[in-house]
Amino acid sequence: MEINNINDFQVAENFKRYVQIDTQSDVQSTTVPSTEKQKNLSRILVEELLQLGIKDAHLDDLGYVYATIPSNTDKQVPVICFCSHVDTSPDSSGTDVKPLVHANYQGQDLVLPDDNKIVIRLADHPDLKDQIGNDVITASGKTLLGADDKAGVAEIMDAARILMANPEIKHGDIRILFTPDEEIGRGVDHVDMDKLGAQYGYTMDGERAGTLEDETFSADGVKIKIDGVSIHPGYAKGKMINAIKIAAEIVEALPKDRLSPETTRAKEGFVHPTSIEGSVEETVLSFIIRDHDTKKLADHEKELEEIVKTVMEKYPAAAYTFEVSEQYRNMKEVLDQHPRVVDIALMAIERAGMKAEKRSIRGGTDGSRLSFMGLPCPNIFAGGHAFHGKQEWVSVQDMQKAVLTILHIAALWEEVS
Repeated sequence: MEINNINDFQVAENFKRYVQIDTQSDVQSTTVPSTEKQKNLSRILVEELLQLGIKDAHLDDLGYVYATIPSNTDKQVPVICFCSHVDTSPDSSGTDVKPLVHANYQGQDLVLPDDNKIVIRLADHPDLKDQIGNDVITASGKTLLGADDKAGVAEIMDAARILMANPEIKHGDIRILFTPDEEIGRGVDHVDMDKLGAQYGYTMDGERAGTLEDETFSADGVKIKIDGVSIHPGYAKGKMINAIKIAAEIVEALPKDRLSPETTRAKEGFVHPTSIEGSVEETVLSFIIRDHDTKKLADHEKELEEIVKTVMEKYPAAAYTFEVSEQYRNMKEVLDQHPRVVDIALMAIERAGMKAEKRSIRGGTDGSRLSFMGLPCPNIFAGGHAFHGKQEWVSVQDMQKAVLTILHIAALWEEVS
């Protein structure tokens, strides 16, 4: 069967159904998954996989979906995994999403009907120039869309359907993994790697059609706890040391023209304050530290602590602690040791009719941590754009290209084995 001749896609229909199920994760929650409602979509996915004839599809207690498309070849083919996350970002509401299809897009402004102040303009979204004549899906203006990453979920599900219905497409065992809580940095915390049993993986969680990301930030978190001195404000002269004000001084002392998300691009790293919480007596400053060069994280952390020390010298009766925690590492460190996993994906993108583009991402994916857990795992486009906000969009045709890419990856691993 010629994969590129497939035209009975169901990916758009899948996607429109999935985005209407609220799966927003919650960074403040301590449960696993962080919100029980994520399982509402996961249960549907399991049922649909079982209906396709995938017999081992199941949802575990922690919100992870596992399934296997069995090998249909006599060759010894490495087991590969396709992974996407079911949760949507806490940054914008995912409740009552109304997906709208703007058929045969012609470059016009897309005014979203539930809030006409939300306008998706070609001038602001230059990738829309590649969508002339295509069908663009947006939300209605009150919510995000959820293309991050329900586009990836829908694409894997449609590829699974096509593979199960077309045994002439030869492939080895293919594992499917759907994770919760990726948007709050916990997406692979509880993956059972032995159960997964894959040798190579691909997250379907990228952006523009044709792109593959084999390089991410390396990431640390820093928590700075400041211990001040609390005194009744009516009798505080010469005695109170306000931890909140010290924290504010530290933030104010950060570099203004470099080392921040607002002033960096490409592979430049940053030191980014994400929250200040506390009281006069004790305040906690949280930072994320990012760089593509893992060794530079220590340099950024040293510079940050020097700033803290300089501020704290003015307050000898106060104290601080400086705690660094590893979050994830640049997956390129692993992928460079396994070039075939990237080469096959690039070849699959080309076979699906696109110009393949390998690039780095100023962020991380589940694949970042999976790579260091023993599953080399680059990130492939899912087609979504403007993630985490009300202007999020995806095109039907790009999702279809992602389905073809999955099919070609599966076939290529069998072909080269």
